[in-house]
Amino acid sequence: MIDLYYAPTPNGWKVSIMLEECGLPYTAHFLDIFHGAQFTPQFLAINPNAKMPAIVDHDVAGDPVPVFESGAILWYLADKTGRFMPSDPLGRKEAMEWLFWQTGNQGPMAGQLSHFRMYGPKDGQDYALTRYRGEYERTLAVLEWRLRDRDFILGEYSVADMLSFPWAFIAKNLDVSLDPFPQVQRWRETIKNRPAVRKAIDLMKDRQNKGEHNAGNNPTLYNQDARHLLDI
Repeated sequence: MIDLYYAPTPNGWKVSIMLEECGLPYTAHFLDIFHGAQFTPQFLAINPNAKMPAIVDHDVAGDPVPVFESGAILWYLADKTGRFMPSDPLGRKEAMEWLFWQTGNQGPMAGQLSHFRMYGPKDGQDYALTRYRGEYERTLAVLEWRLRDRDFILGEYSVADMLSFPWAFIAKNLDVSLDPFPQVQRWRETIKNRPAVRKAIDLMKDRQNKGEHNAGNNPTLYNQDARHLLDI
């Protein structure tokens, strides 16, 4: 059994998609990041970065294994199950490249655009929106080129697609059209219609932040600094 510490966001969807696709038994625990559950000693013992998602794998020899960071979780689960990851050295090298690309490029840029577009203050952020929208669209262009001669990022459906899909899935919410990116649009629709993906993105949908928590009214979730983790 796997414990999933989760909130319904693109980062959370990555892991719930992998769990559903693998058919692994898991229990989802809502992590109330709006009110500071990520800063409890119990959760910091699982993820010292105080972010969700995270998992604890009880189906192991010895003590349960905690894993944090969505890319690391997907890699861990792929190794555990032998699924959705190439087995040959060149294929694993490409998988690693695209996982690092997502966690170092698409994810941070889309996450910042999401913050400023959906939750940040509306005054004085024109440059931020221009900056992160441009970077987000640039990552869509990278995906467009990659998908021009293949169905999925690594050719076959894999952890690379599960990791990158959620931020492309919410492009409309970020006020970005996928019309200039027909291959990304096709790829997005293909993944969206997988039964496991539909089930995963519907997990705890009723607890999704729809704007009621924002940078103006929730200092626990937004505008964090070192004091959120250190007693200073």
